[in-house]
Amino acid sequence: MKKIGFLFLFISCFTFAQSPKLFLPELFNGLPNVRDFSMSKNENEFYFTVESYLKEYSFIAYSKKVNNKWQKPEVVSFSGQYKDLEPFLSPDGLKLFFASNRKNNDSGEVKEDMDIWYVTRKTLSDNWSNPINIGSTINTSANEFYPSVTDKGDLFFTAEYENSKGKEDIYVSRLINGVYTKPVSLDAGVNSEKYEFNAFVAPDESFIVFTSYGRKDDFGRGDLYISRKGDNNEWLPAKHLTNINSKRLDYCPFVDLVNNKIYYTTSKSKISNKLNEKKNFKEIIDFIQKNPNGLSRVYVTYFTKK
Repeated sequence: MKKIGFLFLFISCFTFAQSPKLFLPELFNGLPNVRDFSMSKNENEFYFTVESYLKEYSFIAYSKKVNNKWQKPEVVSFSGQYKDLEPFLSPDGLKLFFASNRKNNDSGEVKEDMDIWYVTRKTLSDNWSNPINIGSTINTSANEFYPSVTDKGDLFFTAEYENSKGKEDIYVSRLINGVYTKPVSLDAGVNSEKYEFNAFVAPDESFIVFTSYGRKDDFGRGDLYISRKGDNNEWLPAKHLTNINSKRLDYCPFVDLVNNKIYYTTSKSKISNKLNEKKNFKEIIDFIQKNPNGLSRVYVTYFTKK
């Protein structure tokens, strides 16, 4: 609780140690769009999504740290055929949830909508199982995506159902005696008549960070907001993360409470219509690839107490 209380002090003060920076740009150099992020508590592995340039197709990749160095990304064992995205590690690291358009694991058929799936492993060093569909209580003919899971196993996700408060809502399905309950839309502290999607929920459910599009304080294409639980277990009105948000879409948050970091995805560009000096072909291409250039990338920043 000490770490989480510290986080809220940080959020209320909007105190960041530095401006957000590209996360491991050399590791992602040359890739098309990169988005989503989930790291293990021991910081020895992380998972992310790689999307094609026009975002028609995506797959899930990972990197592991060996001798204190992040290794070249690889495709996870259960991805690489269907459109898979938005990986999320459970707090204990033994389950990984994701969204997919696969109908099942045995055919090449795909669905028109996205469903939530997961894989399991017995220990942190074991291989992942075959993907398991989370079930019809959650998955429907509509899109279900961007899972986030708490210590209790409760599942938060994004969907657009007939009972949604807005265009898209964030829902929760409680895990009770190993069975998921009917999803419920979060209250008005989080959901509105606008778009709410892509939420990270604290393991103890004390706060939620999510993206919303269309609010009055939105900088442009969708911004990050935070809401915390009140004394009556209600979600308090969400606050705009002003010092992180940009004029681009800012989304896919992941909060590392152990190391006081927040990761998120955005597609900023620092490429201008004029360079400071004349460059040759290779120098120009290197400059474009190594700087924010409009492709989606993962950013990170530290937070500190005022």
